[in-house]
Amino acid sequence: MKEFVYIKPELKRKFIRECVLTSPEAIELLEISRPRLSKMIKDGKIEPAKKSDAISLFLKDDVLLKKEELIKLRKQFRPWETSKGEENDR
Repeated sequence: MKEFVYIKPELKRKFIRECVLTSPEAIELLEISRPRLSKMIKDGKIEPAKKSDAISLFLKDDVLLKKEELIKLRKQFRPWETSKGEENDR
């Protein structure tokens, strides 16, 4: 039998504000286009925590892991390009 755990609404809101991203936020963080995000979802390369017709929500940790993966791939397959963050460091 599953045990019910009560979580205060304030804690739920805080979690959502800090740990959940909308599609536009994920696109900005990943530095990709909307069509690219749609393809990644379709191909199973990133999984929304919740998806409806118009909106997808992502766990921030999942997006950050995907960002690390994309940075490695960009360095491997596009060594002549740098990400926006690396340009600012120069």
